[in-house]
Amino acid sequence: MARRGSGPEILATAGELVVQRDGARPTGRLLRQGDMDASYVDLADPRHVEFDYLRRMRDLVEALRARRIVHVGGAGCALARALAAGDRDRMRRQEIVEVDAAVLELAREHLGLRKEPGVKVRCADGRAHIASRADASADVVLVDAFVGARVPRHLATVEALADAARVVAPGGALAINVVDAPPMADVRAIGAGLRECFATVAAVGGGPVLRGRRAGNVVLIAGHGPLPLERLRVRATADPSPAGLLSPAEAAAFCGGTPPWRD
Repeated sequence: MARRGSGPEILATAGELVVQRDGARPTGRLLRQGDMDASYVDLADPRHVEFDYLRRMRDLVEALRARRIVHVGGAGCALARALAAGDRDRMRRQEIVEVDAAVLELAREHLGLRKEPGVKVRCADGRAHIASRADASADVVLVDAFVGARVPRHLATVEALADAARVVAPGGALAINVVDAPPMADVRAIGAGLRECFATVAAVGGGPVLRGRRAGNVVLIAGHGPLPLERLRVRATADPSPAGLLSPAEAAAFCGGTPPWRD
């Protein structure tokens, strides 16, 4: 996403990782990895969620009233921190699994990541962590992990998605953030894999992106039963960066005959 305001001030670097101060929001901190925006937090307002795709994931958590949440991919842990800040009764239990120790170190030193009740941060591989969890032990699993600009393949094969489906409780959901460009091959393949493992699969994203005409973020959402799609549609439409929703039938047509990824 494009940054606002004057040129950003670089606060720290570690290899490809760069922490910048937001020129338009002095308390805003942007973590970049190579050419990608990886995370954004406002040190003064943990409820602020800058990236639109994370707001789509927050909408899902809130619509399902999810209490047990697993984040695969953490970066600055912006969404987990926003959910924790909005949880007045401290009912949520969140686990964040981030494979890159350098990312977590920068998040602690420059992005305000601290220990807080109900939030556990682990440095581990996301697929291995999911494999270690008990059946139906999470209300929502949120996958926001990247190697370069792509979802790591081993997190989104049919076998990996089937294991995640085992962990998602009845009435819960899995969401995967996918950055893709026409012809949206990754979105189609991951969507096809989800359709083999879940009863309901939908997608949320910008209209031109969902129509396969422009690069951008697509959040694929899957559940064992009905999902609160109308609520998600309303929230996405009213967002500062409006988005559309593909119904399960539309998502199935979008994926077409694309083969899913396999181990």
